[in-house]
Amino acid sequence: MTSHSHVNSFLPRKEFDELLSALRAGGYRCVAPKLCDGAIVYEELPPQDQLPTGISIHQAPGSYRVEITDSPRNFGWANGPQALKPFVFKARETLWTVKRDTDGKITFTESITEAEPVAIIGVRSCDLAALTLQDRHFLGSDCVDPHYQARRESLFLVAVNCTHPSDTCFCASTGDGPAAQDGFDLLLDELDDGFLIRAGSTAGQELLNILPVETGTSEQEEEVTQQNRRAIERQTRHLPSGKLEQMLFENLDHPRWQAVAERCLSCGNCTSVCPTCFCYSEQDTGTLDLNQSKHIREWDSCFTQGHSYIHGLKIRADTRLRYRQWLTHKLGSWHSQYGRSGCVGCGRCISWCPVGIDITEEVAAIAGSAS
Repeated sequence: MTSHSHVNSFLPRKEFDELLSALRAGGYRCVAPKLCDGAIVYEELPPQDQLPTGISIHQAPGSYRVEITDSPRNFGWANGPQALKPFVFKARETLWTVKRDTDGKITFTESITEAEPVAIIGVRSCDLAALTLQDRHFLGSDCVDPHYQARRESLFLVAVNCTHPSDTCFCASTGDGPAAQDGFDLLLDELDDGFLIRAGSTAGQELLNILPVETGTSEQEEEVTQQNRRAIERQTRHLPSGKLEQMLFENLDHPRWQAVAERCLSCGNCTSVCPTCFCYSEQDTGTLDLNQSKHIREWDSCFTQGHSYIHGLKIRADTRLRYRQWLTHKLGSWHSQYGRSGCVGCGRCISWCPVGIDITEEVAAIAGSAS
């Protein structure tokens, strides 16, 4: 999607519900950030509910903490554990079913995904970049995934530029934030009294045309510019510059791989929260009478033993090899596959790692650029 409006309009905070009402009137189910069990997650926002206000998130290696402030803002936080991946690439789904009738005839029936229109409020720039990578994988070849495609085409994305990156964020170093450039239908810049808003698609422009917006001022534009500058300056983590693919593959025997393996639990948390990881496994589950089965696809992780199992042999039998596979693929061979790194700098793998492994620290050590 490319930008359709270049002059920002201003939506007063008291009129924000008009945006939600317009989306619902357009047939969309509104999904928005919600504070649940100590984390920001995306859930359906019923008409009578309100967005969380005054939420501040503090993240560090292995740590995610919520603080309630007196800020009037709804999006003064960086991200939660979900991203957009669960909305397009389901954690578990049936691809086809098999039935055997009384005559022994076997019939295969493909599962058809009929996705309802969903509007997601509060999408961040790192997750838009991750969605583009997921698109390349599931849609960017002759073998298009119909389940992903159906859900992807049903989305209406309302992005919000990030003003409060966490300590674990490093999207500025990957070029994926904190301000969104494209991939959205509507883009919001939050101020205390409302939102500068612009469209990034035809559908977004049509919606913007019916909202009770005012003309944005130069003062508001300048405040947004300063917010973006401060968000960049707050990011202290970064990936090393240079050709990471070459640097990583030239250091496959670096002792750091073993050092990190001694800390890593192979739990797969990093791959679950990563917005770009797309590994999955497939299995068949049958009924007790053996006359029907379902072919299931579910998320997998390169940290599991079964991921590299081939004909009685585990290619990556220990944690050292699994972590090395994850990092060299994500930051290295993705360049050959998709033309860029598979990391968008969201920092989720750092925050949600139980032992606080920091991908930027490990890469710096292995690539020889640690300070």
